[in-house]
Amino acid sequence: MPAPDLKLDFTQIRILAGKEFWDRLRNRWVLAVALVFTVLALVIAYFGAAQQGSVGFQSIGLTIASLVSLVIYLIPLIALILGFDAVVGERERGSLELLLTLPLTRAELILGKYAGLAAALGFSTLAGFGAVGVILSPHLNLNGLFHYVGFMASTLLLGLAFLSIAVMLSVFAADRTRASGLAIGAWFFYVLVFDLLLLGALVLSGGQYGGDLFPYLLLLNPADVFRVLNVFSLDEVRSFYGLATVFPEALSHPALLGGVMLGWILAPLAIAIRTFQH
Repeated sequence: MPAPDLKLDFTQIRILAGKEFWDRLRNRWVLAVALVFTVLALVIAYFGAAQQGSVGFQSIGLTIASLVSLVIYLIPLIALILGFDAVVGERERGSLELLLTLPLTRAELILGKYAGLAAALGFSTLAGFGAVGVILSPHLNLNGLFHYVGFMASTLLLGLAFLSIAVMLSVFAADRTRASGLAIGAWFFYVLVFDLLLLGALVLSGGQYGGDLFPYLLLLNPADVFRVLNVFSLDEVRSFYGLATVFPEALSHPALLGGVMLGWILAPLAIAIRTFQH
């Protein structure tokens, strides 16, 4: 079988990406998601310690620890909803055949749609959390601002990873109904089920099996990579998670974890392109 043509016309990719982005902007999706992020993040920043009897901004560590829990549930779901019909939706509407008659390769089609969706997701994420950062900036020193910017960057990487998964599922699915089912299943597995399975295996074995392997297994879940990346960013944040006691510090270097997240972005996208070309 001949190798797929890997030549890319970045002009075509940019045009398709621009169309995807402006479509999301016109239907108010980007603005709505940015507003949701802003409101929820502000509520958490100022009322996150209400259970302890205090209201108002406490510290950047407490704020990031609270926001991590929000992001792990919300960002993957939004990314999967955004991208699950990227390809299969075009196929059902009958526009996929029309797109493929244009001077556009299948790889350029996938990359263009992904780039446009990623731009929409990135803009809403950075605008929403960035607005909160501006509001909180009077309470933060340079070190606090640095860690908050790092939190936003890791949040973006998490969203892009799940967007890649969504596009891959969209290529595999036969119709939008099955694509949505796969997307919901992926959210449940990575956000809810994966950690329960690991913890259950450790408990059933009494900790005798898999303890040394446990940290490496966490890297198989982008949500866990995001959690670890932020847990180890501040000493104050570590105290909120028992995860720091089982995860070796040598494996928690931001550059290493960032590389793993980049792998989670590129691998599903490469699978989607290869599958779509055949």
